[in-house]
Amino acid sequence: MDDPYDMEHRIVTALRACGTDPRVAGAARALSWAGEHGALWLATGLVGAAVDAPRRTAWLRGTALTAGAHAVSVGVKRIVRRPRPAHVVPLVRTAGRHSFPSSHATSAAAAAVALGALGVRAARPLAVAVCVSRLVAGVHYPSDVAAGAALGALTARLGADWMRGGTLG
Repeated sequence: MDDPYDMEHRIVTALRACGTDPRVAGAARALSWAGEHGALWLATGLVGAAVDAPRRTAWLRGTALTAGAHAVSVGVKRIVRRPRPAHVVPLVRTAGRHSFPSSHATSAAAAAVALGALGVRAARPLAVAVCVSRLVAGVHYPSDVAAGAALGALTARLGADWMRGGTLG
């Protein structure tokens, strides 16, 4: 039987090759840097809370959901311990050695759901760009990004009522 990861290796190789274009590499690096530890999303949520007083609680709760999703992904990553792609030279340094799930994708998808519900139209396309950047940077497999995005979106959806003012549990 063929290697079950062969297709993922090929996809990473092809997308990492896109990073040979300096403009693509620069964008992938910038998106990876901005998404590190969910920083882009947390900053956006805190700015929203600061400038939108009537919806401050929703902004803060959406930010908390995004941070919580990120924390869960880090915990899962420590349990699964899947190594990052070793067959390509990465464009960026990473905070850790483990790949599954992508914490960048987790926080990006959580923010796309939570901040999107607050009217941040750029959240979804920017989240997709962050997810793709992790493949172009050569630091994740497609299944890492897909699992991270699913985890983030699920976390934010589960907390949607709480974000809008209901209670959890």
